[in-house]
Amino acid sequence: MISISGKNWEEVRVQKRLIDKVKIDFDLTETQAKIALSKNYTHQDFFLINNELKLNNPFLNTDDFLLGCEILNKNIENQNNILIIGDYDVDGCMSTSIFFNFLKKNNNRNIHYYIPDRFKDGYGASKDLIIHLSKRHKPNLTIFLDCGSNSHDAIKYLKSKKINTLIIDHHNTTLPYPVSDVFINPKKVSSYSEYNYLCTTFLTYLFLDMYIKKYKVKKSIQDSMIYVLLGTVADVMPMKGINKILAKNVLLHFDISKNLILKNLFKILEIKNRLTLNDLGYKIAPLINAAGRLENANVVIELFTTKLEEKIYKISNNLFKLNNRRKLIEDKILDKLDYLNLYNEKGVLFIYNQNLHEGVIGILASRVKDYFDKPCFVITKSANILKGSARSTSNFNIGEYIQNAVKSKILIGGGGHNLAAGVSLKQTELVNFKNYINSQFNKKKDLTKNSYLSILSFNSINRQFFESIEKLGPFGNENSQPIFLIKDIKFTKQKIIKDKFIKCFIKKGMKLIKSISFNHLKSKISYQILNYKKNLDVLVKVKINKWNNKNNIELEIIDIINNTIKLD
Repeated sequence: MISISGKNWEEVRVQKRLIDKVKIDFDLTETQAKIALSKNYTHQDFFLINNELKLNNPFLNTDDFLLGCEILNKNIENQNNILIIGDYDVDGCMSTSIFFNFLKKNNNRNIHYYIPDRFKDGYGASKDLIIHLSKRHKPNLTIFLDCGSNSHDAIKYLKSKKINTLIIDHHNTTLPYPVSDVFINPKKVSSYSEYNYLCTTFLTYLFLDMYIKKYKVKKSIQDSMIYVLLGTVADVMPMKGINKILAKNVLLHFDISKNLILKNLFKILEIKNRLTLNDLGYKIAPLINAAGRLENANVVIELFTTKLEEKIYKISNNLFKLNNRRKLIEDKILDKLDYLNLYNEKGVLFIYNQNLHEGVIGILASRVKDYFDKPCFVITKSANILKGSARSTSNFNIGEYIQNAVKSKILIGGGGHNLAAGVSLKQTELVNFKNYINSQFNKKKDLTKNSYLSILSFNSINRQFFESIEKLGPFGNENSQPIFLIKDIKFTKQKIIKDKFIKCFIKKGMKLIKSISFNHLKSKISYQILNYKKNLDVLVKVKINKWNNKNNIELEIIDIINNTIKLD
């Protein structure tokens, strides 16, 4: 069935005999069993529904990790100069902070870090930047975190100067690999490629955990697990396997009172409830990313490596102000978008405006991708070339296609992973690049299908139903919160909040349930909520609204089916 927003919705199909078997084997409800089967749960995933698992390091006997530990240990024992270079997003900053803090704890004084400046240095570790930093810090070992997989010229330069290199990254990579002494990346052909769903922060944590075990280091990095989860959520990594074990452990055991930095950020952001993945992904991560988007991300490393309360307070407040400025820039651009034209776009969404702020194009692409559930590129002019940022859906590996476009000389440069990437290109190649991406997109016929779990009885929506679903969490990429179809409802008591979203009630018979829509006010969905008076069908997620220590059921409106009007 086709929705108001033009999406094709279909009910998830799972064999009844499989549902019945899983219900018995794992003591689940029908809804729980259908969710688990629709997400292809492993035996470990089923076990996690009602239990907690210990996080074990899967890399303890992996060659890349072993060699990396040996090189790191040699440089630590010799008190050599070590330089860490990280990416300017949350994943890059968290992995850099964890590594830097670890070396500081172990009394290594000859350590430096640098996060490239988006505007001055460009994306990643270029050869020019590496030459400059090498002359300045004279490193014996250079560590690349969340970058380096495509920095071939920079790595070759360091090798020519006999400077050791260690890369820990998760961005897409192809042969030939960089000539680094150690190249840890589960996206390359390796014995550990099954862990290609881990972000760099998690890989860094597991690398240091292995180093601690191998060399019997007394200092622990257990308190860094919250930052591993932050990097995982911010980079929209699949919530499966050891990512899910990590998330469940941290959410159950994290004590905010023992973490001065996050305690202060919670206070500034007015987060009063127990930590959730939504808090990390939609409140903490954007605040951290604001530095790299508008100014310089090195201040983030200062925040996460200092023990001075006054400095923590000052940097946190500055990040809060930066993020508010970012929101204003973003909102002005979003309000000017031609949403009707974007709804009618058949392929990947391309937005080109030569006057956009380069620092916000990534988050704009993310917002538009979320609105339309389609991959999106936002492109602007930067000096004499075009720069773009892409966000994609889980079944269209944007990083892979960008790498192919670089090899084909369509792009000057580019890189990323499955869901997010950046590009640089000549203006004369824009149409050619768009045609190439859409040719790949059109091969993926399944991209046009959106799934809901089942039709949901309005009277069955209560606290007990919500809690039964939550047992299958934490939810995230590849383990998304289920969407249900509710038939023959009306919207009532609509109210626009902050000129951004709509609060209302969904009504059926005499029963009312509080609801919220995060769809843009100019969208067709919002128009229906605000103006349509008759019965229609609605696609929702069942959630809990936590406010002032009260937990109330709330429905998040995802889409609307109105069979009485003809769609264009």
